[in-house]
Amino acid sequence: MTVSFLFEYVKIKMFFKETAPMTSRALYMEKTVEKVPFIKVTPPGPSAREIIGKDERYVATTTKSLPVVAKRARGLVVEDVDGNLLLDFSSGISVLNVGHCHPRIVDAVTRQVKELMHFAGTDFYYDIQTSLAQKLEEITPGDFDKKTFFANSGAESIEAAIKIAKWSTGRKRFIAFIGAFHGRTMGALSLTASKPVQKQRFFPTMDGVVHVPFAYCYRCPYKLEYPSCDLWCARTIEENYLNTFVPPDEVAALFGEPVQGEGGYIVPPKEFYPLIKRMLDKYGILFADDEVQAGLGRTGKMWGIEHFGIVPDIITISKSLGSGIPISATVFRSNLDFGTEGAHSNTFGGNLVGCASALATIQVIQEERLVENSARKGEYFKKRLMELYQKYDIIGDVRGLGLMLAIELVKDRRTKEYAIEERDKLLMEAFKRGLILLGCGKSGIRLIPALNVSEEQIDTAVEILDNSLASL
Repeated sequence: MTVSFLFEYVKIKMFFKETAPMTSRALYMEKTVEKVPFIKVTPPGPSAREIIGKDERYVATTTKSLPVVAKRARGLVVEDVDGNLLLDFSSGISVLNVGHCHPRIVDAVTRQVKELMHFAGTDFYYDIQTSLAQKLEEITPGDFDKKTFFANSGAESIEAAIKIAKWSTGRKRFIAFIGAFHGRTMGALSLTASKPVQKQRFFPTMDGVVHVPFAYCYRCPYKLEYPSCDLWCARTIEENYLNTFVPPDEVAALFGEPVQGEGGYIVPPKEFYPLIKRMLDKYGILFADDEVQAGLGRTGKMWGIEHFGIVPDIITISKSLGSGIPISATVFRSNLDFGTEGAHSNTFGGNLVGCASALATIQVIQEERLVENSARKGEYFKKRLMELYQKYDIIGDVRGLGLMLAIELVKDRRTKEYAIEERDKLLMEAFKRGLILLGCGKSGIRLIPALNVSEEQIDTAVEILDNSLASL
């Protein structure tokens, strides 16, 4: 299939005019570049390798996934330090739901920076923080009064949720899922269960967390099949945990992602969370919904949990909320509030610049109907990925909701043996061809473009994936 590339000559011209002074290099690019991706030198190029070397020398080891060294970006296009133009289907780990440097976000941040950058919203007052809290009450599930605690990252929003649950219920235990990722700070880490390396050498974490299997139907931990399984993975929580060794009256909350993110972009059956919520309500256990990666339109609905028709007691939000400016929010039933000053606080939570970016982000998502676009383009994207599934046996599964999609690679479709090395090679092959992707789970690849992605961009990404798979 011949694919027309997204950006024609005029659009590339606009890209450079908007993002940089018109240097002689930019003028040269303006005359020669006619499509994106544009590979000037196979990445990582010489400038990129120099910076990577400095990073390895001076920056702490984290989770570097690909040797991308970005210089500037607009929309879904990233220019690296060697002049390559790359198509970004990672969205900064699902942070850039409205794309890189959306002009309305940039304008809102710029205006706020010129007025006031910081004034400790935990200790003093300003309107933009209260306006954002009001907006979050309006757009999150649940027709009841809510309050919001602001912080800086997804992990911090989870830490706040843990403390809110403990404080309001007086209970000390929690339930979380195998495969879950809720962050790496010590409280959040106690809930996380997606990779051994995340916990190695950090024991002990917070005590009192019990992990139960998730509804990973492609690799059912009970070796059953949906729907004949009768959702045993949900029903067993009560039968074999709460009725056996976990006292339900000591459990403060169950934490769950509507779609497991780091664990592999695993979508549970539609009955999974409703069954669990009924069980939680029976024992007075709170449901904490981790929307850090799935929220704000990523799944084709504003919140991932809306696919399951239930209302959580606590919702944690971050990543795409600030479109690249660090901010997070923990939204909860107002009757769960601490009610005592000093029980929980921070310095930068509710930062003015973060609030300005978040309000502008929500406005863009709503006014540009990006949730609806996520649903439509996600359906189209999934159809294109199924074409690759039919063509390549190495793809064992295609799954996801909206534009929260993944393919899982296997050595053999019958045995479902993980194809970890092949996954890593595929990420590099796609990168060298100009497509930025991220892994997830043991051998999965997540496909998470900005919600304003076009069909042409999706077609380009599929063509690159096709060529990369063929090269394996």
